[in-house]
Amino acid sequence: MTGSEGVGPASPAAPHAPHHESPHKAAPDWVDLSDMEFWAGPFAERETGFARLRTEWPLPYYPEPASPLPAGAGYWAVTRHADLLEVSRRPEDFCSGQGATHIPDFPTEFAEFFGSMIEMDDPRHHRLRRIVSRTFTPRMIKKFEQDVELAAARIVDEVAGLGSCDFVTEVASRLPLKVICDMMGVPEKDYGFILDRSNTIIGVADPEYVPEDADHITVLLTAGGELAALLTELAAHRIGNPADDVISALVNANIDGERLTAEEIASFFILLVVAGNETTRNAVSHGLRLLTENPDQRDLWLSDFERYAPTAVEEIVRCASPVVWMRRTATRDTQLGGREISAGDKLLMYYWSANRDAAVFADPERFDITRDPNPHVGYGGPGPHFCLGAHLARREITIMFRELLGRLPDIRMSGEPQRLRSSFINGIKHMDCTFTPSPPRTGTGTGA
Repeated sequence: MTGSEGVGPASPAAPHAPHHESPHKAAPDWVDLSDMEFWAGPFAERETGFARLRTEWPLPYYPEPASPLPAGAGYWAVTRHADLLEVSRRPEDFCSGQGATHIPDFPTEFAEFFGSMIEMDDPRHHRLRRIVSRTFTPRMIKKFEQDVELAAARIVDEVAGLGSCDFVTEVASRLPLKVICDMMGVPEKDYGFILDRSNTIIGVADPEYVPEDADHITVLLTAGGELAALLTELAAHRIGNPADDVISALVNANIDGERLTAEEIASFFILLVVAGNETTRNAVSHGLRLLTENPDQRDLWLSDFERYAPTAVEEIVRCASPVVWMRRTATRDTQLGGREISAGDKLLMYYWSANRDAAVFADPERFDITRDPNPHVGYGGPGPHFCLGAHLARREITIMFRELLGRLPDIRMSGEPQRLRSSFINGIKHMDCTFTPSPPRTGTGTGA
C-alpha cells in the first residue's frame, strides 16, 4: 500500500515537524489513511495497517484526503485506545466546535446544521443535550422498546418466506428507520424520502448515491434542507396538536425557562435520522457478516440466545465500529502520547483502530461473543459526547437478532458485501443472504 510521502518508522515519542516543514512527512509511507483505496480494500489489510501504526507510529500526521469538498490542513491520526480516551476526556484541550464529522473546515452554521450537538462545545452543547435528554422519559423509552419488538417481528415476517434477500435493504436498514421515524412522529409515507436523503448525506463520496461530477456541497445542502423542511412542517403542527412523540416533546419542552429553537430541532432531527439510522443498520449488517464468518460463535449464540446476547451485541459493535472516526481540534498547544500538538491542529480519533488495540483487547481480531470485559469505544469515548442513543441502539440490535435467529436460524451472508465508499462510516450498502424459508406468523401485519 503506497500513500503520502514518509520518512520511515519513528519512535512514538518523537515530536512532529513544525507545520511549515511539511508536517505530512510525519506519516509513514506504508499506510495512507487519506487514500480512499485503503478504505475500499480488504478488512484484513486495514487491520494489518492499523496494527502496525499502533505499534510503530501511533500518532502519524497525514495530509487532508483528496476530496470534492474544500481542502484544509492535515490531521493527526489517533490510533491507540489510551490516546483516544485521553482526547475524549479533555474537551477543554480538544474541542468539537470546529468540526467533528468532517475533515475540511466548514462555517459553524454549516457544521451544526448537519451535526447538531456533535459539532458543539459546552456550554451550548450541554444546554442542547440537557433539553433533548430530558424529553426521553422512562415512559417514552419503554414505549419505543415495545415498538422495536413489533417492528422487528414484522420485518422478519415479510422476508421469512423468500429464502433469500438483500439483507441490508430488506432487513437491517428498515428497523432503525422505522424506530426513529416513529420516535419523531414522522408518517410512514415519508420513510423512503428520509432514507434516500440520509443515504445522500452519508454517501456523498459514493457514486451509487451521488454522481462523481455533482456539486457535492449543493447536494448536501439540498438533502439536509429537505429533511429540515419536513421536520419544520411537522413541528409547527405539533405545537398546537401534540402527540406522544419526540417532536411534540421537543417543541413543547421548557426546561428551566429554556426552549429549543426551530433551527436546533431541525438540526437534531437530521442528526437522529442520519446517525441513528446509519450506525444501527451497519451494526446489524456487520453482525450477520461476522456470524457467517464465525460459525462457531453463531452456534454458541444459538445455543442460548439470552445468555450471550449482552456480550454478543457489545462484540458486534466493537468489531463493526460503524463510525470509523470523529474529529477534534486542539484549542491550545499541548501534548498527546508523547507528541507536541499545536493549537489549531486537527485530530481524527479512529474508533475502528482503538477497538482493535492489543493493549486492551486479547486477540483483538477474533470475534468472541463471550468477550468480557469489553471496553470498546463503538459509541464514542468517555466525556460529553458519549452517544445519547447507545441504550436504544443496543436494544435494536438485540431484538433484531433475537427475531432473526429465532425465526431463521440458518440465515447467513451469501455473497461479498458491497461496502459504502467512505472512510467515516464503516457501511455496507448491499449484502445477499440466504435462509430456509419459514411460514409467516399470523397477526403481525405489514408496514414495518
